[in-house]
Amino acid sequence: MRLPVGYLAVFTVAALIGLAALPKGGAQAAQNPLAESLSATPQHLATESLQVRSSNGVHTFRVQYAFDDATREKGLMYRSSLGADEGMIFDFYTPQPVAFWMHNTWIGLDILYIDASGRVLNIAKNAKPMDDTALPSSGPARSVLEIAAGLSDRLGIKPGDKVTDERIYPQKP
Repeated sequence: MRLPVGYLAVFTVAALIGLAALPKGGAQAAQNPLAESLSATPQHLATESLQVRSSNGVHTFRVQYAFDDATREKGLMYRSSLGADEGMIFDFYTPQPVAFWMHNTWIGLDILYIDASGRVLNIAKNAKPMDDTALPSSGPARSVLEIAAGLSDRLGIKPGDKVTDERIYPQKP
């Protein structure tokens, strides 16, 4: 199909505007969020044991600890799976209202907001992968525990349950 000369001029101008808008370095320097997400690698942090005590029993998880801004920001992004006994805990040190999102997180999660005493405040259940909707705590949270989606229901974990671990919430004798 042959296009009129006017169309060719419009396409040429549009292409030139597009090239001018590229970062220095041309098309190779342009960032494609999907390509960046697919080529990114998950972080692997120190892993320790954490327990959640519910009316259904004691549930032990091997969790990675995110203790600083950089590790908290990346969290469980770019993971393709998470075992039923795995998770990540985010320590904010000082209780505060927090909200999490699922940006660049490929797997569904249950997000447990935990207060200064180790009690679960609320749970954002079955958080959707890649969703940028803010999922807030219902009060000041000292930490947040992320586990596989649906696991809190399967294990009977609910608000009011107690979290213990050696770093943030040591068990008192």
